[in-house]
Amino acid sequence: MSSAVLLNLLRCGRTTISRQTLLTLRSSPETSTASGQVGGVLGAVGIRRASGSVQFSSDHSSRPVTLDTLGIWDNRIEEPVLLPSSVRYGKPIPQVSLSPVGSASVLGLRKQNEDRLRFARIHDNLLYFAVFDGHGGPHAADYCYTFMDKFIRDALEEEEDLERVLQKAFVDADKALHTHLSYFNNASFLTAGTTATVAMLRDGVELVVGSVGDSRAVLCRKGRASKLTTDHTPDRKDERQRIQRFGGFVTWNSVGQTNVNGQLAMTRSIGDFHLKSSGVIAEPETRRLTVQHANDAFLALTTDGINFQMSDQEICDIISQCQDPTEAADVIAQQALQYGSEDNATIVIVPFGAWGKHQSSTVVYSMSRNFASSGRWA
Repeated sequence: MSSAVLLNLLRCGRTTISRQTLLTLRSSPETSTASGQVGGVLGAVGIRRASGSVQFSSDHSSRPVTLDTLGIWDNRIEEPVLLPSSVRYGKPIPQVSLSPVGSASVLGLRKQNEDRLRFARIHDNLLYFAVFDGHGGPHAADYCYTFMDKFIRDALEEEEDLERVLQKAFVDADKALHTHLSYFNNASFLTAGTTATVAMLRDGVELVVGSVGDSRAVLCRKGRASKLTTDHTPDRKDERQRIQRFGGFVTWNSVGQTNVNGQLAMTRSIGDFHLKSSGVIAEPETRRLTVQHANDAFLALTTDGINFQMSDQEICDIISQCQDPTEAADVIAQQALQYGSEDNATIVIVPFGAWGKHQSSTVVYSMSRNFASSGRWA
């Protein structure tokens, strides 16, 4: 089934609500009073409305003024301009909130769903988004789902740099998980582990991502997929060398997948305490970038049930065809199943200022994807 057909089926099953413009600015006093943020700065310019009517600039010229002129594209996301950040960075920045964030998680052919997702507001100007893909039981993923934001808050009391915050939070979560699982006096619990891909957005513009394992973060910029994480697998020379330095070894299974000590297909994770002595670590790799709301449509966090079946660009293209992030998350999760995924499939989609700006052509189904879903832990 093509993504276009799947998209139409899902749309038929939902009530479609027309989206208004991102922000309608008027030069009237009531707009300035109601918003409390934009009247004095942007109230003099006209904005192209979602209905198609056009307001013009206050100089009475015939040229319509849209949010493209201001550096933000006007489409479907109903968010006000974030005044403090706009003043700080010298350009209009939309307030990214949690309400339009889309997410989905499906079981696939597994007996239980060990994936977890979470998004929350840490502070007024700081948002948190995460996916966790558990293995060896749900214990590690459940723990990170419940407590990762706590460790981030704790780290923020000592550090402002978000990369360092995530590095500390991941390591602290790993240590605390070991203490937690040890209480059960069950050695098998200590073999549970999880990936973790966490994104922090500060002031609507500073984006920092930290990750261990093979869950991914992808930014769609100008319609093109930009990978923000790199999988931690024994295929990577630097990761494999660390495993070997610690005395571990790498094996290949029947489908050519590499594993640490014949057991784990990743070289970094939270948990997996039986493999710590073999070089499996919880320290994340991090990346920082500035969100360009005129060009960046969304951030997508995915687990391997999706990203082992679909390329980053394909994910970007399919999401770009959808009306809103909730629909997009449903389409991606279901498409992964159509492509043959047997694993849990989870996605979080965070829309930015250019949501819907770059429409993509329909993605063609590839039979070869079916072979990628075999034996994740074989």
